[in-house]
Amino acid sequence: MCPSGPGALLAAGWAGMALNPYRQDMVAVLGETMDIALRDQMKKDPEGAHILQEHPCISRSTLDLGKLQSLPEGSLGREYLQFLDVNRVSPDTRAPTRFVDDEELTYVIQRYCEVHDLLHTLLGMPTNILREIVVKWFEAVQTGLPMCILSALFGPIHLRAQSLQALVSELIPWAVQNRCRAPCVLNLYYEQRWEQPLMSLQEQLGITPPPLHIRGLA
Repeated sequence: MCPSGPGALLAAGWAGMALNPYRQDMVAVLGETMDIALRDQMKKDPEGAHILQEHPCISRSTLDLGKLQSLPEGSLGREYLQFLDVNRVSPDTRAPTRFVDDEELTYVIQRYCEVHDLLHTLLGMPTNILREIVVKWFEAVQTGLPMCILSALFGPIHLRAQSLQALVSELIPWAVQNRCRAPCVLNLYYEQRWEQPLMSLQEQLGITPPPLHIRGLA
Protein backbone atom coordinates (compact mmCIF):
# COMPACT_ATOMS: atom_id res chain seq x y z
CA MET A 1 0.00 0.00 0.00
CA CYS A 2 1.27 3.51 -0.75
CA PRO A 3 1.92 5.81 2.22
CA SER A 4 -1.19 7.70 3.30
CA GLY A 5 -2.84 9.27 6.34
CA PRO A 6 -1.38 11.24 9.29
CA GLY A 7 1.74 9.07 9.48
CA ALA A 8 2.67 9.89 5.90
CA LEU A 9 2.01 13.60 6.47
CA LEU A 10 4.16 13.59 9.60
CA ALA A 11 6.96 11.83 7.76
CA ALA A 12 6.68 14.31 4.90
CA GLY A 13 6.89 17.23 7.34
CA TRP A 14 9.98 15.82 9.01
CA ALA A 15 11.46 15.10 5.59
CA GLY A 16 10.98 18.73 4.60
CA MET A 17 12.96 19.87 7.62
CA ALA A 18 15.56 17.19 6.99
CA LEU A 19 16.33 18.74 3.60
CA ASN A 20 18.11 21.55 5.46
CA PRO A 21 21.75 20.32 5.60
CA TYR A 22 22.25 22.15 8.91
CA ARG A 23 19.46 20.20 10.59
CA GLN A 24 21.33 16.96 11.21
CA ASP A 25 19.13 16.42 14.26
CA MET A 26 16.09 16.26 11.98
CA VAL A 27 17.84 13.77 9.70
CA ALA A 28 18.68 11.62 12.71
CA VAL A 29 15.17 11.74 14.19
CA LEU A 30 13.51 11.06 10.84
CA GLY A 31 15.92 8.22 10.18
CA GLU A 32 15.20 6.51 13.47
CA THR A 33 11.43 7.07 13.09
CA MET A 34 11.48 5.41 9.68
CA ASP A 35 13.73 2.61 10.98
CA ILE A 36 11.08 1.76 13.56
CA ALA A 37 8.33 1.80 10.91
CA LEU A 38 10.35 -0.53 8.68
CA ARG A 39 11.06 -2.88 11.58
CA ASP A 40 7.35 -2.96 12.43
CA GLN A 41 6.54 -3.84 8.82
CA MET A 42 9.00 -6.71 9.00
CA LYS A 43 7.63 -7.97 12.32
CA LYS A 44 4.10 -8.11 10.91
CA ASP A 45 5.17 -10.18 7.90
CA PRO A 46 6.02 -13.91 8.39
CA GLU A 47 9.00 -13.80 6.04
CA GLY A 48 10.15 -10.45 7.42
CA ALA A 49 9.87 -11.69 11.00
CA HIS A 50 11.95 -14.73 10.06
CA ILE A 51 14.64 -12.42 8.70
CA LEU A 52 14.64 -10.39 11.92
CA GLN A 53 15.06 -13.59 13.93
CA GLU A 54 17.94 -14.99 11.90
CA HIS A 55 19.73 -11.76 10.86
CA PRO A 56 21.08 -13.10 7.53
CA CYS A 57 23.84 -11.07 5.91
CA ILE A 58 24.61 -10.50 2.23
CA SER A 59 28.33 -9.91 1.75
CA ARG A 60 31.27 -11.32 -0.18
CA SER A 61 32.11 -13.46 2.85
CA THR A 62 28.62 -15.00 3.10
CA LEU A 63 27.76 -15.36 -0.60
CA ASP A 64 28.57 -18.71 -2.17
CA LEU A 65 29.68 -17.27 -5.51
CA GLY A 66 30.27 -20.71 -7.00
CA LYS A 67 26.73 -21.77 -6.18
CA LEU A 68 25.25 -18.56 -7.60
CA GLN A 69 27.28 -19.03 -10.78
CA SER A 70 25.98 -22.59 -11.15
CA LEU A 71 22.31 -21.56 -10.93
CA PRO A 72 20.19 -21.56 -14.11
CA GLU A 73 20.14 -18.53 -16.39
CA GLY A 74 17.35 -16.19 -15.36
CA SER A 75 17.33 -17.22 -11.70
CA LEU A 76 17.50 -14.49 -9.07
CA GLY A 77 20.90 -15.59 -7.80
CA ARG A 78 22.47 -15.82 -11.27
CA GLU A 79 21.02 -12.46 -12.35
CA TYR A 80 22.17 -10.81 -9.12
CA LEU A 81 25.70 -12.13 -9.59
CA GLN A 82 25.67 -10.92 -13.19
CA PHE A 83 24.52 -7.47 -12.00
CA LEU A 84 27.47 -7.28 -9.60
CA ASP A 85 29.93 -8.34 -12.30
CA VAL A 86 28.61 -6.15 -15.12
CA ASN A 87 28.34 -3.03 -12.95
CA ARG A 88 31.54 -3.73 -11.02
CA VAL A 89 29.93 -3.30 -7.62
CA SER A 90 30.17 -5.26 -4.40
CA PRO A 91 27.76 -5.78 -1.50
CA ASP A 92 30.64 -4.80 0.80
CA THR A 93 30.92 -1.18 -0.39
CA ARG A 94 27.93 0.29 1.48
CA ALA A 95 28.55 2.92 4.16
CA PRO A 96 28.10 1.82 7.80
CA THR A 97 24.86 2.64 9.59
CA ARG A 98 24.81 5.93 11.50
CA PHE A 99 22.48 7.69 13.97
CA VAL A 100 20.97 4.40 15.23
CA ASP A 101 21.82 2.96 18.67
CA ASP A 102 19.29 0.12 18.81
CA GLU A 103 20.85 -3.18 17.64
CA GLU A 104 17.73 -4.40 15.86
CA LEU A 105 17.17 -1.08 14.11
CA THR A 106 20.81 -1.09 13.06
CA TYR A 107 20.24 -4.47 11.45
CA VAL A 108 17.17 -3.19 9.58
CA ILE A 109 19.25 -0.44 7.97
CA GLN A 110 22.11 -2.84 7.33
CA ARG A 111 19.65 -5.14 5.58
CA TYR A 112 18.29 -2.26 3.52
CA CYS A 113 21.82 -1.43 2.37
CA GLU A 114 22.56 -5.07 1.55
CA VAL A 115 19.46 -5.55 -0.61
CA HIS A 116 19.94 -2.30 -2.56
CA ASP A 117 21.73 -4.07 -5.41
CA LEU A 118 19.06 -6.77 -5.40
CA LEU A 119 16.49 -4.03 -5.90
CA HIS A 120 18.49 -2.83 -8.91
CA THR A 121 18.28 -6.41 -10.20
CA LEU A 122 14.54 -6.66 -9.59
CA LEU A 123 13.83 -3.34 -11.29
CA GLY A 124 16.20 -4.00 -14.20
CA MET A 125 18.19 -0.85 -13.44
CA PRO A 126 21.99 -0.62 -13.97
CA THR A 127 24.10 1.76 -11.88
CA ASN A 128 24.34 4.91 -14.01
CA ILE A 129 23.08 8.16 -12.50
CA LEU A 130 19.62 8.10 -14.09
CA ARG A 131 18.87 4.52 -13.04
CA GLU A 132 20.24 5.08 -9.54
CA ILE A 133 17.83 8.00 -9.12
CA VAL A 134 14.94 5.81 -10.29
CA VAL A 135 15.81 3.19 -7.67
CA LYS A 136 16.06 5.93 -5.04
CA TRP A 137 12.54 7.09 -5.90
CA PHE A 138 11.28 3.55 -5.40
CA GLU A 139 13.11 3.33 -2.07
CA ALA A 140 12.05 6.80 -0.94
CA VAL A 141 8.36 6.05 -1.45
CA GLN A 142 8.65 2.62 0.14
CA THR A 143 10.90 3.34 3.13
CA GLY A 144 10.67 7.07 3.81
CA LEU A 145 14.36 7.02 4.72
CA PRO A 146 15.89 10.52 4.58
CA MET A 147 18.94 9.35 2.62
CA CYS A 148 16.60 8.02 -0.09
CA ILE A 149 14.45 11.16 -0.11
CA LEU A 150 17.47 13.45 -0.42
CA SER A 151 18.96 11.38 -3.24
CA ALA A 152 15.63 11.21 -5.08
CA LEU A 153 15.06 14.97 -4.85
CA PHE A 154 18.55 16.30 -5.48
CA GLY A 155 20.03 13.58 -7.72
CA PRO A 156 18.27 14.88 -10.86
CA ILE A 157 20.33 18.12 -10.85
CA HIS A 158 23.15 16.08 -12.42
CA LEU A 159 21.04 14.90 -15.37
CA ARG A 160 20.99 16.15 -18.93
CA ALA A 161 17.75 17.68 -20.19
CA GLN A 162 16.61 14.61 -22.15
CA SER A 163 17.22 12.28 -19.21
CA LEU A 164 15.54 14.69 -16.80
CA GLN A 165 12.44 14.86 -18.99
CA ALA A 166 12.26 11.05 -19.19
CA LEU A 167 12.75 10.80 -15.43
CA VAL A 168 9.93 13.19 -14.58
CA SER A 169 7.43 12.14 -17.26
CA GLU A 170 7.91 8.37 -17.24
CA LEU A 171 10.46 6.84 -14.89
CA ILE A 172 9.34 8.39 -11.61
CA PRO A 173 5.68 7.45 -12.26
CA TRP A 174 6.84 3.92 -13.24
CA ALA A 175 8.91 3.58 -10.06
CA VAL A 176 6.11 4.87 -7.82
CA GLN A 177 3.52 2.60 -9.45
CA ASN A 178 5.78 -0.40 -9.00
CA ARG A 179 6.37 0.51 -5.39
CA CYS A 180 2.63 0.84 -4.79
CA ARG A 181 2.08 -2.69 -6.07
CA ALA A 182 5.10 -4.28 -4.41
CA PRO A 183 5.31 -5.32 -0.74
CA CYS A 184 8.19 -4.15 1.42
CA VAL A 185 11.36 -5.46 -0.22
CA LEU A 186 12.90 -6.02 3.22
CA ASN A 187 10.37 -8.81 3.75
CA LEU A 188 12.00 -11.01 1.11
CA TYR A 189 14.42 -13.67 2.34
CA TYR A 190 16.54 -13.42 -0.80
CA GLU A 191 19.02 -16.05 0.36
CA GLN A 192 16.22 -18.62 0.25
CA ARG A 193 15.05 -17.43 -3.19
CA TRP A 194 18.28 -17.58 -5.21
CA GLU A 195 16.90 -20.40 -7.38
CA GLN A 196 13.58 -18.65 -8.06
CA PRO A 197 13.27 -17.31 -11.64
CA LEU A 198 13.68 -13.55 -11.61
CA MET A 199 10.63 -13.06 -13.84
CA SER A 200 8.55 -15.16 -11.45
CA LEU A 201 9.61 -13.01 -8.50
CA GLN A 202 8.95 -9.81 -10.43
CA GLU A 203 5.44 -11.01 -11.26
CA GLN A 204 4.90 -11.98 -7.63
CA LEU A 205 5.90 -8.48 -6.53
CA GLY A 206 3.98 -6.69 -9.29
CA ILE A 207 7.15 -5.22 -10.80
CA THR A 208 6.77 -4.42 -14.50
CA PRO A 209 9.60 -3.84 -17.03
CA PRO A 210 10.79 -0.24 -17.50
CA PRO A 211 9.76 1.62 -20.66
CA LEU A 212 11.71 0.17 -23.61
CA HIS A 213 12.69 3.47 -25.24
CA ILE A 214 14.24 4.69 -21.98
CA ARG A 215 16.96 2.05 -22.03
CA GLY A 216 19.27 4.04 -24.30
CA LEU A 217 19.40 7.05 -21.99
CA ALA A 218 22.38 7.63 -19.70
